[in-house]
Amino acid sequence: MIPVLAMTFVAATVAPLIFRKLGRNAFFVLAAVPAAAFVWLLLRHQAIYSDGGMHAVTEILPWIPDLKLEFAFRMDALAWVMSTLILGVGSLVLVYCARYFKNKDPDLGGFGAQLLAFAGAMFGLVTADDLLMMFIFWELTTVLSYLLIGYARTRLAARRSALQALIVTTAGGLAMLVGLIILGQAAGTYRISAILEQAASLTAGPAQGAVAAAVVLILVGAVTKSALVPFHFWLPGAMAAPTPVSAYLHAAAMVKAGIYIVARLAPGFSTTEFWLPLVLGLGLATMLVGGYRALRQTDIKLILAYGTVSQLGFLTMVLGLGRPDAALAGLALLLAHGLFKAALFLVVGIIDHQSGTRDIRKLSGVYRSSRALGIVAGIAAASMAGIPALAGFVAKESVFEAFVHFGTGKDAHPWGLAVLVGLVLGSILTFAYSARFMWGAFATKPGVERTPFKAIKPAFLAAPAVLSVLTIVYGLWPAPVDGWIQPYAALFAPDAGTSDAGAGHLALWHGFTPALGLTAIALAAGAAMFYGRNVVSRAQGLVPDWIDGDRAYQRTIGALDDIAVWVTGRTQRGSLYFYLTVILTVAFAVPLTVLIVANKPLPGGLYFIDPNSPLQLIAAAGIVAGALAAVRANKRFLAVLMVSVTGYGIALMFALQGAPDLALTQMLVETIVLVAFVLAMRSLPAELRDRTGGRLRVVRVIIGAAFGITMIFVAIYAMGARVAAPVSLDFPKLAYEGGGGLNVVNVTLVDIRAWDTFGEISVLVIAATGVASLIFVRGRGERLRPAATVPAGSVGRRTGVERDSRDGAALALAKKFADVGRDAWLLGGRTLAPERRSIIFEVVTRLIFHSMVIFSVYLLLAGHNLPGGGFAGGLTAGLALTIRYLAGGRFELSEAATVSAGTLLGTGLATAAASGFVPLLLGGQVFQSAIIEVWLPVFGDIKFVTSTIFDIGVYIVVVGLALDVLRSLGAEIDEHFEEKAAPAGGAAHAEAVAAGNVASAGAGFTGEAEAATASGKGTT
Repeated sequence: MIPVLAMTFVAATVAPLIFRKLGRNAFFVLAAVPAAAFVWLLLRHQAIYSDGGMHAVTEILPWIPDLKLEFAFRMDALAWVMSTLILGVGSLVLVYCARYFKNKDPDLGGFGAQLLAFAGAMFGLVTADDLLMMFIFWELTTVLSYLLIGYARTRLAARRSALQALIVTTAGGLAMLVGLIILGQAAGTYRISAILEQAASLTAGPAQGAVAAAVVLILVGAVTKSALVPFHFWLPGAMAAPTPVSAYLHAAAMVKAGIYIVARLAPGFSTTEFWLPLVLGLGLATMLVGGYRALRQTDIKLILAYGTVSQLGFLTMVLGLGRPDAALAGLALLLAHGLFKAALFLVVGIIDHQSGTRDIRKLSGVYRSSRALGIVAGIAAASMAGIPALAGFVAKESVFEAFVHFGTGKDAHPWGLAVLVGLVLGSILTFAYSARFMWGAFATKPGVERTPFKAIKPAFLAAPAVLSVLTIVYGLWPAPVDGWIQPYAALFAPDAGTSDAGAGHLALWHGFTPALGLTAIALAAGAAMFYGRNVVSRAQGLVPDWIDGDRAYQRTIGALDDIAVWVTGRTQRGSLYFYLTVILTVAFAVPLTVLIVANKPLPGGLYFIDPNSPLQLIAAAGIVAGALAAVRANKRFLAVLMVSVTGYGIALMFALQGAPDLALTQMLVETIVLVAFVLAMRSLPAELRDRTGGRLRVVRVIIGAAFGITMIFVAIYAMGARVAAPVSLDFPKLAYEGGGGLNVVNVTLVDIRAWDTFGEISVLVIAATGVASLIFVRGRGERLRPAATVPAGSVGRRTGVERDSRDGAALALAKKFADVGRDAWLLGGRTLAPERRSIIFEVVTRLIFHSMVIFSVYLLLAGHNLPGGGFAGGLTAGLALTIRYLAGGRFELSEAATVSAGTLLGTGLATAAASGFVPLLLGGQVFQSAIIEVWLPVFGDIKFVTSTIFDIGVYIVVVGLALDVLRSLGAEIDEHFEEKAAPAGGAAHAEAVAAGNVASAGAGFTGEAEAATASGKGTT
């Protein structure tokens, strides 16, 4: 199972490349993936059904054992049947796509990848044996369905429908997640098979209330996914998707996910308090509402959509009944529905593709134009209607039989007869809309011009034809399907109400039974409704449309939007003072209220200054002085500098407390942040204006003081509330024995808490990308114009390629005037204006730059046992680049770092990720470290811990972040200033530099340079 999933997702990843080479024929290549998986599935049949189908094949790959997370997959009879539908229909739909789409569509690669990935996600969902793993695949299908439904993203209807489906199914998924967690915690395991084994004790034990609530929440997720009332409206809206998507997602795959959840939980939890009311009530309502709405549609695709809604309600009722005969019938109906409904959707796609319309008021004479298509559609529609000798008839007979037992006899359920009557009414509607579909799509209608219809290529018709043939085979020879399903039905306790206290069996002919009589009634009444369709239509027109799910959804979303606008308008005022007031007031008021209500005495052992470190008083005084000076400062630079004083004071406190690693990191962070602030503030006024005064200043002082004092007491009470030994006491031992290092802080970051660190560097990458996007976006309106509309030599053009060329020319020119024969170091300084240059600073930079870089590498490599690490080393390297930028300007920064910041950020994150993923491939755990000890000549004993590779990734990310900050807040703002400084002559100056005409470009170069240019030689 794991190899099948891996193969599917790898193929989905490379699918866009295949489409570039093969065009739409790449769908044939993609179809081979689920087809191969389908063959593999058939080969596993013997292993699963060898002992009566009660054997299950399991595959488990540990992931995070401490969190009980593992890749656990289990293939039993239910998963096998669902997988045949997912993989078989999936491969046929992909083959169909090869002739449905046109070669010129530029988005085919992404569409094919998403459709194939969806097949993999569905396969993972039905085979997952872990609740959380199942939920991951569940949400993956939600995201992929959103992308597939919104394929035609230029159409408003497609975007709206995709978003609607995403919101509804995600909301249900969140409720389901809560239910899964409750159920897993109550059971003490998240393994689905283990939970079902102890279902009897869970539903009758002390946690039965929590289990019942969990089951309800899980059913909410199933109801939204399978489009049951009141969430049925999203499925017809999703018909904005391409027809292959509708055929797969909305007939054979996605909407079956909710049905699968019901089927999976029914053997263990169908006896819980709210199960039957929800399953039978919502299922019956959905069946009737869907059938009723299908008869009002004029779009053949919407007829099938509402018919699908109806059938999903039907399936939910049957599979949720919790009886062996119903389980057999439900799974048989699920297979039959997948076959005939997928075929019908594919037929609709052909009709739309060949005629250009799906409107039954315009379609006429299609059967005469393509009899083969009419026959294929007729077989599938007849199966949907329940006409004898087809799959739908066999399955529906079994359903009627199960509900006859449920609703009649001495052990009949109180609601059984009402449910049976509703079931028959739903079947009547099913026949009626099946006939309406065939008449609307293929009949020759009086007074309607015959629809032009292009000839159909055999490859285009192949997929629905295969499905229709399978429908016939299934109906005439149901024995194999019966054998596949019986093991699942055997999971249910036999009911005394059945004639043989078992599940029965599938057969084309059971004799003259009540079920056969109900089938005859449904067919006759359905035929009468179709022939009286005009009367039915007029009657439907008289019924007021009071309740409409889609309209209710739109009103709900509209109300939420209005509330959001109201709240935003009153909270997001653009006032920093207001924001900080709200945040800090809540931050001190809530904890202070808790402390007052608790009314607990202060813990003992308090002291103002650590007697072992009296120097803390000096550090504290510096911190307080810096904070007060920052508040009183009237210039931005002074305020930032004073804030940094508080940071350096805290670094000193760390050092005095015996934490040199934290002190080093704090000092480096403060320095790099100070530089970033100073660079950014160049675009702001030097003075701090609009300072609040009067009563507002008093309020600010009160809030600030209250917040600080409250946090002091919160910290005191938090430290005094500890009753257990801190886990950090074990960290030194864990760091040395498990992580192979003496530096507890660094080993914690790269080994013990590697997941946290990976999340943090991911946030760093995202933040750096955000900063760069804000700074580097220039000329947005001009950049969006077509290239042909941008005049040559315009500003928008000059700020792009020509600007880069100009800068390169300026730097090349500076190299010509190096004071040595070879390339000068810090040559970027020669591009600065004289008043911006500092010879002393340049000399100092020459002395310390390389030493700082080497020291940063030392901190990286030594950090496992000594103060340092990747973060500290990266900050040191970033400071080295900062010094070089300050000495030589933006051109020097370009020379110092020829690799882009984005490349460094991506490389660092990839390195860290690889260090976690590789151990998994080698049979270990994610981010598991290995300690390698070797002896090498000259070097002696060498101890290498593989978590150092993760630390290298951190180092590269931090260097990339520093470089991004320097290029965003430094070089880019420098260029803005340069452009503002010479708006008229700047362009001529740049062009002169680019051309090497120093006499014209003049500024910044001496007469010696001009003479050197004339002779073509550099100065000495």
